[in-house]
Amino acid sequence: MIDPLSEVVSLLQPQAGFSKMVSGAGRWRVRRTEAGRPFYCVILEGSGRLTVEGREPLVLQRNDFVLIPAAQNFATSSLDPPDDDADTSPILLAPGEFRLGTPDGPPEVRMVIGYCEFGSPDAAVLVSLLPQLVHVSGEPRLATLVQLVNEESRAQRPARDLILARLLEVLLIETLRSSEGTAASPGLLRGLADPRLAAAIRRMHEAPTRAWTVAQLAKEAALSRSVFFERFNRAVGMTPMEYLLSWRMALAKKLLRTRNMAIADVAERVGYSSASTFSVAFTRHVGLPPTHFARQTLQAADA
Repeated sequence: MIDPLSEVVSLLQPQAGFSKMVSGAGRWRVRRTEAGRPFYCVILEGSGRLTVEGREPLVLQRNDFVLIPAAQNFATSSLDPPDDDADTSPILLAPGEFRLGTPDGPPEVRMVIGYCEFGSPDAAVLVSLLPQLVHVSGEPRLATLVQLVNEESRAQRPARDLILARLLEVLLIETLRSSEGTAASPGLLRGLADPRLAAAIRRMHEAPTRAWTVAQLAKEAALSRSVFFERFNRAVGMTPMEYLLSWRMALAKKLLRTRNMAIADVAERVGYSSASTFSVAFTRHVGLPPTHFARQTLQAADA
């Protein structure tokens, strides 16, 4: 059986960015305005606060894990943050280890925070299928995985990059599947958490070349057309046909990065009856024709 979540994570091609150990005491706050990089944080001891723009603040406690697939405008702080708007300057204690707030005395919170990168050139399309924020409570396995990522990223052992890539894939999948049933924002995860919608999503991934209609997908989900459409849109954050198009375009980009594959062959592999129909859809969705996309991708690979 096709696993849509594994397929999306595999296509994202997660790569190591950096991670660091951070401890805090007293009152402190660090705000970050990022350019969409995936951010993660695990609380090893104590507690802290995470504030994401447009959302209620989250209190994070031991073994809590947070993933923001495209982080922008958020802050981490003590439970009682400073009254002023100033950010706290971190104090370097050792390579890869920082202190926030009061420099002396035992820490009130210890956490590992980090960023990874998505190597896929169509990461934006795939990230749009994921929740904007994932918060998982009380999963020691995630803390263990983050510790392994942290240790491996600092070591210079053979096959380091390969091990890191696999660890990050496992970390992402474990995070996303651990959050089933939580209040995740709309995305693939909430769709897969609904057994009826999951059946339809799996069928789209198993047979992307089929000329699906909303009525056919509703039948796979054992729901009426109108109920299925509304339920899918509410859970996933896009209509069934928009999801199918996004997935087909992600697959098309992967195939176009393969040398010597004709546009007609790519079109057939992602469910289009002709190269011209596919080219129109691809250009509208991506912003440039598939031939130009393939040429740019191969030129970048050869550079």
